[in-house]
Amino acid sequence: MQPTMSPINNGSSSSEPFPPFNNDHHYAASDADELDLLDDTDTAAILDNDPLSHHHHHHQQQQQQQPLSFKRKQKKTGIFSQPARLFNALTGRANPPRNSADIPPSPPPPPPIQPPTGATRLDYIPGNGGSKSDSLPTDWLAEGPGRRVGYEDLTAIDWIFEYTKERQRQRSLLSRTTSLGFPLLGFLQRVLDASQVWVILILSGLAVGTLTAGIDVTTDWLGDIKYGFCSTTDGGAFYLSKTACCYGYDEISKCQGWKTWGNALGVTSRGGVWFVEYAVYLVLAVMFALSASLLVKEYAVYAKHSGIPEIKTVLGGFIIRRFLGLWTLITKSLGLVLAVASGMWLGKEGPLVHVACCCANLFIKLFPSINNNEARKREVLSAAAASGISVAFGSPIGGVLFSLEQLSYYFPDKTMWQSFVCAMTAAMVLEAFDPFRSGKLVMYQVTYSSVWHGFELVPFVLLGLLGGVYGGLFIKANMWVARWRKSATWLPGPVIQVVAVAILTALLNYPNNYMRAQCSDLVSNLFSECSKLTDDQFGLCKTGAASAGTIILLIFAAVLGFFLAAITFGLQIPAGIILPSMAIGALVGRAIGIIMEIWQHNHPNFIAFRSCEPDVPCITPGTYAIIGAAAALGGVTRMTVSIVVIMFELTGALTYVLPIMVAVMISKWVGDAFSRRGIYESWIHFNEYPYLDNSEEIPIPDIPASQIMTRIEDLVVLTATGHTIASLTAVMEQHPYRGFPVVSDPRDAILLGYISRAELAYILHASTQPPRLLPPETEAFFAHQPLADPRTTLDLRQWMDQTPLTLPRGSRLHLAVSYFQKLGLRYVMFVDRGVLQGLLTKKDVWYVLNGAEETRRTAGRGEPMGGGVAREGGDGEREGLLGVGRGEEEVEVVSPIGDGGSNLL
Repeated sequence: MQPTMSPINNGSSSSEPFPPFNNDHHYAASDADELDLLDDTDTAAILDNDPLSHHHHHHQQQQQQQPLSFKRKQKKTGIFSQPARLFNALTGRANPPRNSADIPPSPPPPPPIQPPTGATRLDYIPGNGGSKSDSLPTDWLAEGPGRRVGYEDLTAIDWIFEYTKERQRQRSLLSRTTSLGFPLLGFLQRVLDASQVWVILILSGLAVGTLTAGIDVTTDWLGDIKYGFCSTTDGGAFYLSKTACCYGYDEISKCQGWKTWGNALGVTSRGGVWFVEYAVYLVLAVMFALSASLLVKEYAVYAKHSGIPEIKTVLGGFIIRRFLGLWTLITKSLGLVLAVASGMWLGKEGPLVHVACCCANLFIKLFPSINNNEARKREVLSAAAASGISVAFGSPIGGVLFSLEQLSYYFPDKTMWQSFVCAMTAAMVLEAFDPFRSGKLVMYQVTYSSVWHGFELVPFVLLGLLGGVYGGLFIKANMWVARWRKSATWLPGPVIQVVAVAILTALLNYPNNYMRAQCSDLVSNLFSECSKLTDDQFGLCKTGAASAGTIILLIFAAVLGFFLAAITFGLQIPAGIILPSMAIGALVGRAIGIIMEIWQHNHPNFIAFRSCEPDVPCITPGTYAIIGAAAALGGVTRMTVSIVVIMFELTGALTYVLPIMVAVMISKWVGDAFSRRGIYESWIHFNEYPYLDNSEEIPIPDIPASQIMTRIEDLVVLTATGHTIASLTAVMEQHPYRGFPVVSDPRDAILLGYISRAELAYILHASTQPPRLLPPETEAFFAHQPLADPRTTLDLRQWMDQTPLTLPRGSRLHLAVSYFQKLGLRYVMFVDRGVLQGLLTKKDVWYVLNGAEETRRTAGRGEPMGGGVAREGGDGEREGLLGVGRGEEEVEVVSPIGDGGSNLL
């Protein structure tokens, strides 16, 4: 079957004669972009080697009489033939030509075509294979990845192209600086270029530490406003939080400067005070949540959620415009303060990672060499993300491991050192500000002086089991709520949903003493050791607190927190899941710790308790709380090493590392029994982001890749010749794909390359604008046309990827998936002896590995989708990011349904 061709041959036929090539023409400077100025010898050489010319065919027949040899010809002269050449080789200088005829005259460099407004020019000039000196002009007619313009929104980057461009930039920098007359000046230029990354990371660390200090102080103040305010008594001020207002008091209840709303309004009865304070708490909590939601809706919709699923996708090579912009940073910071202060079951730890990446992205814009290279930009963002966790937990090393284990797609050794510097800088700045005036980076940072006993491994293992069960059930519940919220068309808008959940949360939080407080205050008190707790706000350490009533209240708060967090995470407000999970795990852990304490107190002679020392507390419920928090966090995120390090840095207790490791290990095992995906991977899958994790062991079907590729019968391809500017424009208007394979002709279908939609649209637009002003009927071609006049035709070879990665048709799917995971490809061509057989895209692989075949076939515009590729007319990523419609997808090529891979899953 012949390949289905798009209506692209409605222009002039390639059989029509081109204007003769006349070497005597004096071309304008504007035409130099489409033409390498050649002398008579070069023109004759090209015509002689052109496979389309009759002269070349006759010359080839004459040479068939001679035997073919692939042996490299030896040079006539070596480096030792002339003393001057030997000296230049030793000193690193360029050797002068032996004869002026050795080097052809160098034409002036052609002026580049300026991209349209909003486009970014990312030129790549293919190399000459080392056949000439680097100082000589490079022929763009040579095969290469082509010239590029900026990536479109919601598309994948080309990792290989970006790193190739960076290597070329480094070679150019080295050549330029070594040719200077002052070696020290060139050395300083190279040092300054290499130091740009460190400048960005240090500035990012300073900004993240400062922002986090402001967020902590403001959140603490707004959260306390729901209960009362600081009066001018005792030298206080309204803008102080409860802790700052009562600084110096051992018991906050004795503080005279803090006024509750009941006392401020003059209510005297105990019941009246309770109802008045309940009403003020409810009104302020809903107002804070409403303000956060309106900020996100009106100014930056990308500021919603935690941002970690999107950051993982961005670091994996996906373009999301405005996700790391200035307005997103401002909205995320302000919205995060309001959302956390509302008392809803959410945290600020995850969103701080998004804030850190936004800060780094703003500083990246100051350095074009990094800003114009998407691969280098992602290395810097991976390093900067560590500072977000560093300031969230006061854990610089934990932040580095979090970035390595959870976030980064590509994490070389140099990035680990860069992450450490950025995380350390942010933590030092936060410690200098001391937002809690306690010398602690976070409110729930504690220290333990007690040790654990061997029999406690049993309850620790139980906490690991409960943490894994919690993680598995929470992910299922949260995903069910997200799917229901997406499918229920009768639900009100996102702002009304936030208000409804805020009202429900406030109504349930206030009656329960443990849920009424901010999550950070709750976790801090649950972690504390009673012997070191100076102010027992929740009565956990008072005489008689170890009772069945306390245990029931703790477990009841954990259950309600589970359901409230499940419906809150996913609303259109900045919200993290790390701190709520820690709070739920700490509630359960503290309850089990109290059970163990009661058991040991009532039965001290039990065989397991004989190792306890007399007159010394044997059980420390606070340690159970932190182990329960680690287990719950591991169950919901499926992280391991980073959680252990974060918890160790929070407590500073080296003796409790082993129990934490045991609990986290069991939690991950149990959670993986429910599903292999953590909460962030589940949201990536729910939003259908084209993210391929190169570290996760995903089961890959043992089938040929040809079963899921888009076959040539279902492809819309472009032929090498026979086009006009008008016909190519019509093709792009008719087919919304991201790019098109280019073949020799419909009969042979020899693969010549691939041209992306962005480059094709740009050059077609630029060629019809000044200075060229080509008419719509201008000939356009993708193959060498020796008789074409560069002034009146459009050669698209320089914009086409002439070296796309290809695989044989019979390759297994496992090999193709490795290409996408390890090399970060956007597409792979399948050929058979050079003949195009099909195409496989990143989105195809994502669909197959995530078991979304049925979803793919029924999605989009209500029509079946076959041939193994997701329709591009659809809006998959845009739906996940913005919650509106279905956005353009990553992949580029397929049209009608085919039978390849239709029965795969």
